[in-house]
Amino acid sequence: MAEYTLPHNIVLENKQKMSVTGVEDVDTFDEGKIVLYITDDTLIIEGDDLHIQKLDVTSGELVIEGEIYGITYTGNDKSSRGSKGFFKKLMK
Repeated sequence: MAEYTLPHNIVLENKQKMSVTGVEDVDTFDEGKIVLYITDDTLIIEGDDLHIQKLDVTSGELVIEGEIYGITYTGNDKSSRGSKGFFKKLMK
């Protein structure tokens, strides 16, 4: 049976607000960088004064506000991921 994966979409509004769907987990975050896992990839968002306004890993939705100046896909190597993301570690 094929594994179902969430599609992901990114909407960036005036480099100030970013909505991402298909988010599986957030690895790390601070005011300058957010690292998150999306379906089959890792996404790094860089900027200034970044804040997570909404995170719902059940539905895969994330909303970020701040000055966004970089979005980088790092590849789909899931073996490089930690065994658990930031929020999964908190729920342990």
